[in-house]
Amino acid sequence: MDTDLLRAFVTVAECQGFSAAGKVLHRTQSAVSLQIKRLEDQMGKSLFERTSRSVLLTAPGEKLLPYARHMLKLQDEARAALGELPRGELIRFGTSEEQASAYLPALLPRHAEAFPDTRLEVICDISAQLVKAFQEGLLDVVLSIRHAPTQSGHLLGWEPMVWVVAEDHFPVEWQTLPLALNPEGCIFRAHALSALGRQARQWELRYVSQSPTGINLPVQAGLAVTVKTPRSVPEGCRVVGEEEGLPTLGQVEIELHRRPGHTSAALEAFCQALEGVVTDTASVGSSCPDIAWQAP
Repeated sequence: MDTDLLRAFVTVAECQGFSAAGKVLHRTQSAVSLQIKRLEDQMGKSLFERTSRSVLLTAPGEKLLPYARHMLKLQDEARAALGELPRGELIRFGTSEEQASAYLPALLPRHAEAFPDTRLEVICDISAQLVKAFQEGLLDVVLSIRHAPTQSGHLLGWEPMVWVVAEDHFPVEWQTLPLALNPEGCIFRAHALSALGRQARQWELRYVSQSPTGINLPVQAGLAVTVKTPRSVPEGCRVVGEEEGLPTLGQVEIELHRRPGHTSAALEAFCQALEGVVTDTASVGSSCPDIAWQAP
């Protein structure tokens, strides 16, 4: 079976589109479509359902996907063993600012020592935008908070969401709860507003920022309440919950997206190290040690 066709198949499945897959594979959309047609002819089955808005795997396509990934992995491992894969490539990594602050200090020195020629481009944004960029072929690896199921997201675990307020302030002090949250599209914001709506608690969105600094400053000054994971509680703040009148928030899923195939030893090592440091760091906890990281 032609591994070039399999790589095109896996890329289309994970990018959920022919145009985005073409950017990853450096091919035109029509060229990728032709590769998929050739593979479908070889298999004698339709692998994708094509609509005007989406590209979805058929039942035969879902069956083929894990085998295709495994075959590509074996091919790339064989090429790496023979020294055919290049070093010194660019890895385009997307994550949030808070995840970057939590995980990259432990990850970067180890990776740089093992692969000193590798270049790393770090793009920080909210998860929804990062996943969109990944699906458009603009990023190689994304560590994100899951917003919706995708073909490319690999679940690493769950983290609780917690309310955060300045150490010397109490939610009961506010008749109308002042909030500092990320812009529309952030799952933390959605959970916070939904929970307050169920409680019928009066609230006002006073501070909005995509940057953690823009959120942390008013919270640390005692001007607002926000939502974070325990590892991201800023200095001078504390976790509050039901005992102080705020509703429970539930959990968020942490997932990893990576470009199809195992195209180099450097990318493989980076993803493995990232998974390890995420689990290790989150399991320790930061400001709320009684809430532990949960692996799937």
